Amino acid sequence: MQFLRGGGGGGGGLGGTAWEVLRRHFSRKRAVDVRRINPKVPKEEAVAISGRLLQILTDHGPLTVGNTWNHAKDAGISGLNSKTHMKILLKWMTGRRIVKLTCAHVGNAKRFLYSPYTENSDASTTESSSSSPLPEAKKDSARGFKGKGKGARGQPKKQAAALQ
Repeated sequence: MQFLRGGGGGGGGLGGTAWEVLRRHFSRKRAVDVRRINPKVPKEEAVAISGRLLQILTDHGPLTVGNTWNHAKDAGISGLNSKTHMKILLKWMTGRRIVKLTCAHVGNAKRFLYSPYTENSDASTTESSSSSPLPEAKKDSARGFKGKGKGARGQPKKQAAALQ
């Protein structure tokens, strides 16, 4: 039963690899639920500020947090208190799928850019499923989706994919 312990004189063994995968999985921090971010202002004011920030992002293209803050200061957005408050609002907008955060590799460094969220930028949409002549309700039933539960977010079933 030496191979289950993962130690010994040779390779890690099958058991050792499984324990390593489990250890790495459970040692990770949980991702922040961006849908539950508190924008620190009343919702009406947050919507107004987010509209102005979205306008800045659409006018000036993908921007870093620093560049977005510079444009926001120049625009004189009322209700925006600080750069930290703007970051919270950008994270709130990301959770509501108003803006998206992308990572651009520049040499050895990474640049995180905010840009407006568009439907065609969503990675889960495919052109083949949108060109299908079936109505939306029939598409979902043909894929094996039953509703808005976990099955609606997952991959289509193999049998339904073979039918298409």
